[in-house]
Amino acid sequence: MKSECDKCGKPATVHLTEIADGQKIEKHLCEDCAAQEGITVKANLPISQLLEDFILQTVAPGQSTDVKCDVCGLTFSEFRQKALLGCPNDYDAFGQVLEALIQRAQEGATQHIGKAPAGAAGRKKHGTILRLRAQLRSAVGQEDYERAARLRDRIKELEES
Repeated sequence: MKSECDKCGKPATVHLTEIADGQKIEKHLCEDCAAQEGITVKANLPISQLLEDFILQTVAPGQSTDVKCDVCGLTFSEFRQKALLGCPNDYDAFGQVLEALIQRAQEGATQHIGKAPAGAAGRKKHGTILRLRAQLRSAVGQEDYERAARLRDRIKELEES
């Protein structure tokens, strides 16, 4: 994509596409004009460098980083260099520092609550119905008719909701 800056005519190195009120707006700017508009351009960094920078910024000054895992022998310094943990025990060994890292990455949250993909609720409901039908067949086979009636009612509830 070779084009000129919309403002000054220099070669454009920043290309933006915005959708506003259903209209596609394209901007082509040189680095100087982009900077004047407050658009910062970061050089492409390898993911390993981004992770290392992120980990280094998370450790507070004076915080102990000489912790070592008793199981795999990985030190926190080695983790900072490689950005990879050595074993599951590292989560316990580096717990305090990792918690700060996770909080920073998750905007303050320390537990992942997840997000269901679109349509997942329907698939989960369908799976529940299939499981309940299998239990219903088993209850009827064992002549446990009270349990079978409860399962039948629960299936009906789920199918109607």
